[in-house]
Amino acid sequence: MPGQTIGKHAIVIGAGMGGLAAAGALAGHFEQVTVLERDRLPSHAVPRLGAPQSRHLHVLLPGGQRALSDLFPYFEQDLIGAGSVPLRMLRDFRMEIPGVGALPQRDFGWFLYCGTRPLIELITRRQVERLTNVTIRQGCAAFLLTAAFDGTMVTGVICEDADGEDETLAADLVVDATGRASPTLALLGSTGQKHPEEIVIGIDLRYTTTMFAIPKDRSTEWDTPADWIGVGTWPPAPDRSHAGYLMPIEGKRWMATFSGQNGLRPPADPEGFLCYARQLNTPTIYNAIKNAERTAGFERYFLPASIWRRFDRLGTFPRGLLPIGDSICRFNPVYGQGMSVAAQEARLLNQILKGRAAKPDPLAGLAAAFFSKSLPIIEGPWNMSAVPDLAYPDTRGDRPPDFEKHLQYNRALFKAAILHADVHRRLAEVQQLLAPPDILKTPYIEGLVQMELAQMTSNPRRLVQ
Repeated sequence: MPGQTIGKHAIVIGAGMGGLAAAGALAGHFEQVTVLERDRLPSHAVPRLGAPQSRHLHVLLPGGQRALSDLFPYFEQDLIGAGSVPLRMLRDFRMEIPGVGALPQRDFGWFLYCGTRPLIELITRRQVERLTNVTIRQGCAAFLLTAAFDGTMVTGVICEDADGEDETLAADLVVDATGRASPTLALLGSTGQKHPEEIVIGIDLRYTTTMFAIPKDRSTEWDTPADWIGVGTWPPAPDRSHAGYLMPIEGKRWMATFSGQNGLRPPADPEGFLCYARQLNTPTIYNAIKNAERTAGFERYFLPASIWRRFDRLGTFPRGLLPIGDSICRFNPVYGQGMSVAAQEARLLNQILKGRAAKPDPLAGLAAAFFSKSLPIIEGPWNMSAVPDLAYPDTRGDRPPDFEKHLQYNRALFKAAILHADVHRRLAEVQQLLAPPDILKTPYIEGLVQMELAQMTSNPRRLVQ
């Protein structure tokens, strides 16, 4: 329940991970929070119609887990109780980087709790349902924002309720967690306001997913693991974009996702799937699944582009409206950043609202403050995925003039991480969204990277294959 409130009613459009996290952030600051979701929400961990990507591999990085735990005290406890698999980073995860090799599986002491997207979403929704001033209205589709005549202030939402009746809901603040920002963009267009500039990286990503029973000859007691519990085999750009990921999920199963970019389409049949596994840069995943029992069919998904809508660059923005999560930035999903960034944005929103509670008009300038302060949350993950994606010649997007130097620097950084545990730990903290990229810009780390760059120039064979 809220303490010192800054408004009577907030509405969140969308009950995905971004919307649920946002509801948790708003609950302490508004008398009432309503979450509008067009889907009928399942009572157990199964995919829902409005989230077709939920049938595929999702990872909630430790940085995202911590953000959700800050918003919901019982989140991690309930996730473990629901059967998610604890994976100790990076002891239990084998990360295979082409041209560099497998990174050492050092134990940094953080846990990543692996489970399907439906399980993670269900547990998050249960946290929200514990909040007595939050109502989730399922089967309720928001189709229009109401606003002042000049579009400078949003006043609520027009929605179609579960009975097919139109209803107008007034609100002090509307959070657009739809993922596509459709309500926000429609309002800006209808009132003659500028749309945000979009940074688009055309990846034409296709991936195929299935599940396997974990063989009995591997450990099924997660506190006594085999050589690895999860594995990711990254593609060797620019020659080909075959990538594979095998992660444990609830029910003693592996979820296997194979991806390809720029026209490469991972097969959706047993023989083709195994053939694709053999074409990965290492045989690790193929050896794991070749004799394993497949327990599900094949699911496919296509994402044409990663998109970052630069709301932060707009000079003005309607009061009472705030996009969040994928509505601002949709990342390449193979890097597992989307849910975690949305959770961190929601935690930031909670912090900003706390700091504004004593102001005469707490909602004035809220969007501008949020866009500005969320930039570091978005920039790091975006750069970590954009640079590797742009390594493929067919990827659409603007490359910086010194792009090849960026690629070489990244390879040298990974090499330094193999050789130096302290560098590896800092790199892992950045990758897991536990720390900003600036922690890698110390004279010590940059000196080690420059040494590796010099070695790579004089002896290219130095890179571990």
